[in-house]
Amino acid sequence: MTAPDHLKITGPEDILGFIPHSLGYWPANSLVAMTMQGKRLGATLRVDLPDASRCRGPGLAAFALTVRDYLEADDAADGTLLAFFTGRSVEAVAEDAAEDAAGDATDSAEGELGADSAVDSALDPAVLARLLRELERTLGRAGLPVRDAWLVGERYWRNAFCLDPSCCAPPGRPIEEIRNSRLNAELVFRGSSVGAAPGRSTPAALQEQGEPAVLEAEEGWARDFSGRWRDRAQFGAVLDVWERVFDAGGHRSARATKASQAGEAALPAGLAGYLRASLRVAAWRDAVLVMAAAGRDAAEAGAEEFGMFDGGPGNPAALPELDALPAAESAGAPGEAGPAGATAAETPGYGDVLLGLAPPAPDWGRLAELDRVLRQLGNCGGGEARAAALTARGWIEWCRGRGSFADALFTAAGAEQPGYRLAELLAELGRRGTLCGWARRREAAWQKFDPDAA
Repeated sequence: MTAPDHLKITGPEDILGFIPHSLGYWPANSLVAMTMQGKRLGATLRVDLPDASRCRGPGLAAFALTVRDYLEADDAADGTLLAFFTGRSVEAVAEDAAEDAAGDATDSAEGELGADSAVDSALDPAVLARLLRELERTLGRAGLPVRDAWLVGERYWRNAFCLDPSCCAPPGRPIEEIRNSRLNAELVFRGSSVGAAPGRSTPAALQEQGEPAVLEAEEGWARDFSGRWRDRAQFGAVLDVWERVFDAGGHRSARATKASQAGEAALPAGLAGYLRASLRVAAWRDAVLVMAAAGRDAAEAGAEEFGMFDGGPGNPAALPELDALPAAESAGAPGEAGPAGATAAETPGYGDVLLGLAPPAPDWGRLAELDRVLRQLGNCGGGEARAAALTARGWIEWCRGRGSFADALFTAAGAEQPGYRLAELLAELGRRGTLCGWARRREAAWQKFDPDAA
């Protein structure tokens, strides 16, 4: 995610206060690196702090190079800000710092940082100093010099470079300065919130016992879909229904969506069952993702390219009750083919869309609506439909550049349906450090904060 241009930053408290809103949670035991484009904030990267055993020699160099490789995806970046979010008690680290200052005479810079930091840290202060110096060297050589860096603990924070006790005296400045910063207050006013770290609690979807009426409808639709998985008319009907759902969400303003999300009325049981049953067909699931991001033409052309259709009965199953939803502006009759002449050569392929390589920018509004609907569908019950919903939500988070949330959702999908293939493939992308193509470019990257929000 990139920072919006309209947010005004007046000091380090604002920068550090922006980070939890950007990530969606308050990080712990993490390095957060933010690129700079002149005086403007660029992309945000969070990685786990390395173990102390990796903070010497080749391990330390490899960690710094990995951070560099990620940050170089921001082609317009000309500098970097670093924040070390740590996780030990202030008292324990203050004692360690004093011991390091007295006992480590091999590196004066490490000793100075260790003696003065007194910030709660899972890493030894001298180790943090080595890590900072290696990042400075590596990023400086790459044309991304570190402009500033901070240590953020559980109760205190401080500048990592300031050694003057008159302005940076141990144990540091109260963490409340970050939580109560002007920018943090503005973001809360705009509707942003900071939740639990991904994976720290059982996802709500996994806590639900299911809704019997929805699950009964789902099984009924699954029986109706049997034998129609490769039927062009049925494929078109499924996309029609999903488009109606997307369009219904598009009629709500962003502010109304934020205000009503917690208490939003559930989808009708028959419709929810239909959508869940459609997600159990892998080709339809993928088409829904592609349609949300790149439009219906891409979904239909890609299906043709893959040779998905083999004729079939030619008559789609009956539709769920849709009277409560506004009519879709672009949808034809149920099962009707897409625009004439649409070919795979004229529209992005499934692979390009799923990797964020095309179109130039996705329809973030529709992806947000898809995420909202998938959350509801996952909460209705378990099984393959829930695994599909969790995986699709993970893909959306990956597209947004929020790898930690994506990985937590892929893990939850695997727990719900062991061996769920799409979740495994997408999780592997994350483990390899692959970034979504849209997240690499500022003009295409997801913006969490609505520029028109008051």
